[in-house]
Amino acid sequence: MKKSPDRRLCVAPMMRHTDRHFRYLLRLISRRVMLYTEMITTGALLHGETARYLRFHPAEHPVGIQLGGSDPAALAQCARLAEDHDYDEVNLNIGCPSNRVSAGRFGACLLAEPQLVAECVAGMQSAVKIPVTVKTRTGIDALDSYEHLCHFVRTVAQSGCQTFIIHARKAWLQGLSPKQNRELPPLQYERVYHLKRDFPRLEIILNGGIDSLEEIPGHAKFVDGVMLGRALCNNPYLLAAADGKIFNTPHAIVSRQETLHRFMQYIAAELAAGSPLSHPGRAIIGLYQGRPGARAYRRYLSENIYQANAGVEVVEEAMKRVCGRQKTEDRRLKA
Repeated sequence: MKKSPDRRLCVAPMMRHTDRHFRYLLRLISRRVMLYTEMITTGALLHGETARYLRFHPAEHPVGIQLGGSDPAALAQCARLAEDHDYDEVNLNIGCPSNRVSAGRFGACLLAEPQLVAECVAGMQSAVKIPVTVKTRTGIDALDSYEHLCHFVRTVAQSGCQTFIIHARKAWLQGLSPKQNRELPPLQYERVYHLKRDFPRLEIILNGGIDSLEEIPGHAKFVDGVMLGRALCNNPYLLAAADGKIFNTPHAIVSRQETLHRFMQYIAAELAAGSPLSHPGRAIIGLYQGRPGARAYRRYLSENIYQANAGVEVVEEAMKRVCGRQKTEDRRLKA
């Protein structure tokens, strides 16, 4: 089996967020953080636009693909496609709480079927040499005891899975929307810590409600790694100091302005290949979060990246709104 990536800090797979453009931006900010695709269903990958779903930039490594499905043979076939396209990991989604996903018999509902999940993992393990991992919740609905979580992890681990990414709250499949399930019910970090104590040979990654790098050392005392999610959608530059603080590989932190200049080169290549500006442009909307002029920057991008024939000049114009404000702020502070 191929060597596992370093998962001390990961970025969660998030629908409509962690597309290849956003992942490329994050890689400009951090060289080490582990990235994941949005969840891709086996049906979409096998019967849809396969090349589009699997496409990523070589600079994104290490990057894992997250699959949604419950048919071992289909998952094995998709895992082979992922390996053939040079992904570093295949992750199985056992955490998505949406009704549509549950109706397709994948996502969080599979917490009730640990033996089936084990068969899915075994099928993928037999098909590829890259690591196969599982991302799950701590429970679903009334099936939320610690004993059941241990049974699930033990059963799936016996199929060869060594890494579990645990979103530290259960999912309500009845009565709550997917958005509500990101905030309710309460997080149970202690349950994930306990799981690591009970399964010391497994790699346990904690996910859920972590909003800053400063929180990570406290969790790292009890688990093997941490996964950030929604906080990065609003402020991707949170990762700027991650390589030094988390991976102990300090290097010069790339400024927001330099990051954007580099991303504009990427945008130019994407436009030349036929992509509209809106596709990569969405990735950079939160880049200046918390800085002077950020609101004007976000507004300008949001109002103009969707215009027909919009080009790099839109990003250049948006940058003037934030960089001009920053220079004014710098002069005020020196006065």
